[in-house]
Amino acid sequence: MEMNEQVVLVTGSSRGLGAAIAKAFGQVGAKVVVNYFSSKEKAEEVVEQIGNDQAIALKADVRNQTEVNNMFQHAKDHFGQPISTIVNNALIDFTFNGDERNKLDTIGWDEFQTQLDGSVKAALHTLQAGRNDMVKQQFGRIINIGTNLVQNPVVPYHDYNTGKAALIGLTRSMAKELGADGIGVNMVSGGLLRKTDASAATPDEVFNIIEEGTPLQKVTTPEDVANAILFFASPWSRAVTGQNLIVDGGLVMK
Repeated sequence: MEMNEQVVLVTGSSRGLGAAIAKAFGQVGAKVVVNYFSSKEKAEEVVEQIGNDQAIALKADVRNQTEVNNMFQHAKDHFGQPISTIVNNALIDFTFNGDERNKLDTIGWDEFQTQLDGSVKAALHTLQAGRNDMVKQQFGRIINIGTNLVQNPVVPYHDYNTGKAALIGLTRSMAKELGADGIGVNMVSGGLLRKTDASAATPDEVFNIIEEGTPLQKVTTPEDVANAILFFASPWSRAVTGQNLIVDGGLVMK
């Protein structure tokens, strides 16, 4: 399916990386569902930037199956066709500042549960909501957002890393189950991004260290990651599934 024929859901796309992804899809002609949980005004701003005839802002807590199902039906009614591509991007209750994160002696299971719910449970909900229509179309694209910290855990984001590591497992399991129905399931893992609401708490010196130690000598931006995501939604990726592409300027090579 060509990009301009797709209806794309980007979860958590009212700001930061999600907004960049939504706008990138809008630029190639896709219809875009801008999902948000609490940032209604920012979501509507993203819709206006894409175009009101091409995008819609829909509220849903991706941890709630009923709300996710309702969002999929609303999008289908609005655009006259079902969601064909899902980008599981929503980030739940997390900011990137290693100095303020709990380490082994102080971290609680509830923090792990929050990130597992935001990563794995949320992705499970969107996949279950979208599968039937994708099977009918014999086409679907799922792109899960990961992190290069799974391969290179240089900061104590224990709960976040664990959630994203689990999401790699779900990505590959679903790639195996859904491949025969024409549904590709992949992951794109960025590094620390310059600069989003989530990374605003990161000290500038950290960005400087990353820039100096990265082969491309730059800190990855949300737009850089969004471009890689477009590949996985495009016809060019038709023979690729179950993969985790790290987009961080070469900082982590795998």
